[in-house]
Amino acid sequence: MSAAARAAAVQNIAKKSPVATEGGIRQSLPETFGANVFGLDQMRARLSESAYKALRSCMEHGQELDPALADQVATAMKEWAVERGATHFTHWFQPMTGSTAEKHDSFANLENGRLLMEFSGKALVKGEPDASSFPSGGLRATFEARGYTAWDPTSPAFLRETTNGSTLCIPTAFCSWTGEALDEKTPLLRSTEALNTQAVRLLRLLGDDKVSFVYPTLGCEQEYFLIDRDLYFLRPDLVATGRTMMGAKPPKGQELEDHYFGSIAPRVLAFMQEVDLELWKLGVPVKTRHNEVAPSQYEIAPIFERTTVAVDHNMLCMEVLKQVAQRHGFQCLLHEKPYAGINGSGKHNNWSMSTDTGENLLEPGNSPEANMRFIVVLAAVMRAVDLHADLLRATIAHAGNDHRLGANEAPPAILSIYLGEQLTDVVEALIAGTGRGSERRKDTMRLGVNTLPTLPRDATDRNRTSPFAFTGNKFEFRAVGSTQATAKPNAVLNTIVADSLAFLADEIEKRQGGKGVEAAITEVVTEVFKQHQRIVFNGNGYSAEWHQEAEKRGLPNFRNAVDAIANLGAKKNVELFERFGVLSAKEAESRMNIAFESYCKAIAIEAQSALSLARTMVLPAAQKSLVTVSQSLAAAKGAGAATKAQDKRLLEMAARTESLVEAIDALAKTFDSVEQHGASPHEHAKAYRDQVVPLLVSVREHADVLETMVDDSLWPLPKYREMLFLQ
Repeated sequence: MSAAARAAAVQNIAKKSPVATEGGIRQSLPETFGANVFGLDQMRARLSESAYKALRSCMEHGQELDPALADQVATAMKEWAVERGATHFTHWFQPMTGSTAEKHDSFANLENGRLLMEFSGKALVKGEPDASSFPSGGLRATFEARGYTAWDPTSPAFLRETTNGSTLCIPTAFCSWTGEALDEKTPLLRSTEALNTQAVRLLRLLGDDKVSFVYPTLGCEQEYFLIDRDLYFLRPDLVATGRTMMGAKPPKGQELEDHYFGSIAPRVLAFMQEVDLELWKLGVPVKTRHNEVAPSQYEIAPIFERTTVAVDHNMLCMEVLKQVAQRHGFQCLLHEKPYAGINGSGKHNNWSMSTDTGENLLEPGNSPEANMRFIVVLAAVMRAVDLHADLLRATIAHAGNDHRLGANEAPPAILSIYLGEQLTDVVEALIAGTGRGSERRKDTMRLGVNTLPTLPRDATDRNRTSPFAFTGNKFEFRAVGSTQATAKPNAVLNTIVADSLAFLADEIEKRQGGKGVEAAITEVVTEVFKQHQRIVFNGNGYSAEWHQEAEKRGLPNFRNAVDAIANLGAKKNVELFERFGVLSAKEAESRMNIAFESYCKAIAIEAQSALSLARTMVLPAAQKSLVTVSQSLAAAKGAGAATKAQDKRLLEMAARTESLVEAIDALAKTFDSVEQHGASPHEHAKAYRDQVVPLLVSVREHADVLETMVDDSLWPLPKYREMLFLQ
């Protein structure tokens, strides 16, 4: 690591060109899409008609899987995978680490000295990986190793192709020997069942006898950064933490707003095209790609899917982004804030509910005022977010998101709902008892140029400052962090909405006898809107005035992850999870403890990384520069030259170097003390937040100033101007 290595990396980038995808795109998109997925077409072709129908019913309605059917599916799945070059299979699951896990087993089996390729229904349905080293948050002791993976038939199996073969990946849930969930997928599946039960129950009260199944849908917009790998490997902080622990502000950042939706650089576009290809083959319906607001920041977004599938697809998307980036000489950065001073990355969580009859329950139609079902569902969501804002906030609380929430590019930590003018009119009219609002429908807008078409105007604008915004036929939970596994926030979102659907159904049932169903519905919905109207805010969520207004309304404001995470253990939230069978009290407590432990580990890694960089790279560069400048000034003075201003500059650099050493020493001492902290996970996390984080800021402040003073030829770390703009 030296200034010479940095200079060589910069020169090498100039020689790079777009990388062609090996083999290119040989098929049309419809032929490519899902080619590596054991989907409906493969099932229909390889299973009997009765087996196909039974499996599809299991996938779509969550019905129990018959063991005999499992054997048929396993045989068909194995034959399909082996034909495509697979030698191994793995139960692919999502432990509470924020990433995926897998253990590969071959199809090979020996019989009378002959190698056979076998795969049974038992092996398909259940696996037994070692569970001892995965986070459990106190659910089990480290020496208790047994854990089970259970096939999730709602999410299709797929093949991951690599240079030397393919592996059959089977999405699964993961639990301990004692039955507790050790993953993110199991609570999501439980919450989906709870939502279905309560939604169907409410629809029956509204007179809908056709719908038999309701499921949540999801579209995850994924933001990310790219950096050239030659520069990435010269930044130990990026390698260790995913973000730069120091780095002075560049002359140009995103001030000109010229990157957003700008022309995509050739190397980046080649990377994006291969990402799309790989994801299409895996059945991930990615649709959008573009430059994001910050330099070197990008976004990929899919078409909406069933949530249990979309969650898996987002995990695949993150994996593919990272792997393909390496083939193109990039490193994909998924951290919420890789660079200080410019926009961070989020993962907009677009959530809705659909029926087995093909209807979106959050579709207002042309006249939402007259759409009783939509109004009832809207009331349920409003109540859910208002009553459980603390829990929803906890689901997106972690060290990385603390750098982003509430900053200029992200929603505030205060949970509120944006409805837009039209729906707000409806809500206010119902509360006031003046009817169901104005019959305002979509209109059109003219652009003032005769050759341009007349455009339809949406019923609502968009509000990018809102953490939970209605965007036409869905709610966009914008506060989810870019590194996060989306199963957790969606499990909670499903649960809190299921709770409100149950509440509305209970209240309507109580009142319909004397008033009739429609009058009961109107009364209940009006009361819910009145009680939870405070959660609606259509203004600027970034403004100081909103913080003051939110406090007046009594809305909670958990400003950091540590305070927010504690809500996972709140009595009302634990009771909610238990009431709907999503998490037991022990499982809820374990997730809270894991979140605290993850926060501590993230800050600990950042502290050690910052100390290493400051001690071994920044400080030596500053000291060398001091020697060089001192010698230069001594020579100038010997020749009789005036050096007053230069002497002042030298003293400033020396003082700043001394301050850096003091900050290093303070951070090292405090970190050692906090690291030995023997208190509870919550208290340990608070110690890191209150004692270590401020000193990280102090070390960075001095290092960043020194970067602007030290001779550029001596500075070993790639600078922001290089990392953000050289591709």
